[in-house]
Amino acid sequence: MGVLPTPRPKVRKSKISQSLSMGDCRMKYKIISLLLLIGLILTSCISNLSPPMLPTETPILFKNENQDATEISGENMNKTPDADVVFVKAVLEGDNTWTFHVTVEHPDTGWDDYVNGWDVTTLDGSVLKVNPVDTFTRLLLHPHENEQPFTRSQGGIKVPDGISQLIVRAHDIIDGFGGREVLVDLNEDSGPGFEIQR
Repeated sequence: MGVLPTPRPKVRKSKISQSLSMGDCRMKYKIISLLLLIGLILTSCISNLSPPMLPTETPILFKNENQDATEISGENMNKTPDADVVFVKAVLEGDNTWTFHVTVEHPDTGWDDYVNGWDVTTLDGSVLKVNPVDTFTRLLLHPHENEQPFTRSQGGIKVPDGISQLIVRAHDIIDGFGGREVLVDLNEDSGPGFEIQR
């Protein structure tokens, strides 16, 4: 006859080792739940992104005397909105320092497309800023879709000696610069699109 294997004695796990293995399971479930939650959030974020729009045809636009962008060819081409400066009021503070009140019009649609700033520049393109590190002469931090046109002001703008003509232009986050600009002559009381107050 053969030798029968001796049965192994049952080893009882201590309460400590039982709680450790339960703790390990709980930790694994927490990690898995956290990973699933992160995956769900990422999936939600990715599904809300719009695919990039690739134009099939480049729109050809021109500006008429009213400065409206007008489509001249292509059946499916849309008007490209630009940030237009509608009016500028410049108020002398003293010592060639001015406050500019700039009225801008743009079809803001919300955070995806809005006017994010305007500049006062010299004729050679130098941008006049209160703080040289600023992005624009006047930074705009939010859309104005329910307030069109809108006026925002910036004081403390120092105009260099000998400069009397300035250009005021607006910028939107999609199209950049390119809309209607206003040429301001500081030696005049008023002109097309501007008024001076001394």
